[in-house]
Amino acid sequence: MNNDAEKGRIIVVEDDSDFRDSIVETLSLYGYEATGAKSALDFYHKVAQKPYALVILDLGLPDQNGVVLAEFIRQNTNMRIIILTARSSLESRVSAYKAGADTYLLKPVNTDELIASVESNLGRFSPTGEDDAARALNPLEPLSSSWQLLRATATIITPTGDKLGLSSKEVDFLAHLASNPNFVSRLELTEALGYDDVTSGSKALDVVVHRLRQKGAEHGIKLPVRTVRGKGFRLSEPLTIK
Repeated sequence: MNNDAEKGRIIVVEDDSDFRDSIVETLSLYGYEATGAKSALDFYHKVAQKPYALVILDLGLPDQNGVVLAEFIRQNTNMRIIILTARSSLESRVSAYKAGADTYLLKPVNTDELIASVESNLGRFSPTGEDDAARALNPLEPLSSSWQLLRATATIITPTGDKLGLSSKEVDFLAHLASNPNFVSRLELTEALGYDDVTSGSKALDVVVHRLRQKGAEHGIKLPVRTVRGKGFRLSEPLTIK
């Protein structure tokens, strides 16, 4: 791995599209750059285009045995391997570990266990390429130009002048981040967005963040919102509210 971006890049190899998408979305919500692959062939095509640090691999693929694919990955790459499968037998576990798996998880997987496994395999790497805990202690340094949030028109403007329309929740979310120089906790954001129930509010917050990032990606805009894992969110660049 030659740069920080590669260190947090994950590919999920799973033929069940709904399950694959849910894992990719979960990883994205936690700040990782995650990509899905529907088969071994799809995996080979994608890893040929760019490197990945970790693979989350199902054993029951339609075109190749997952154990065989794990052996290939171990012998030809430096990727860490997490097996995520419904096969619970001792034989399957032993075969996977012999093939080179680093971790063996069973479906359905708990989100906390999945993220803990990813963090362990990536050496507690921060997806933003920096130490979030240390970064949160220091106010953001001003840049020559900044992002602008226009409340009246529910629009965010990039430093280069591109504009992106926002929902009212997205405006409130960004405004609250902008008013705090360090990270903002999930609980504080949940309350700021008007969600009374902590559990459902936390899930709703994740949806707001996911849709905001997805909207930006669809318009070729990488928004300055970063996840502080286990704590909340912060801005990586100044945002002026107007």
